[in-house]
Amino acid sequence: MAMNKNTVLAYATLLMIFIGFLLIGLGAYRYEDIGWGFAAIGLGFFAIAWVFNALKGRV
Repeated sequence: MAMNKNTVLAYATLLMIFIGFLLIGLGAYRYEDIGWGFAAIGLGFFAIAWVFNALKGRV
């Protein structure tokens, strides 16, 4: 399977979304006392994934 730039960006987007959900879940269920920080970083991962998704087809 040949990996072009769009395929790499698609995999990076999926990975960033997964990590974002993982961080938000950790903040909500495991570390309640510092959960706001985990949620903020998880939202940052979503923002970066959004940028990666927007770059598909343009790079």
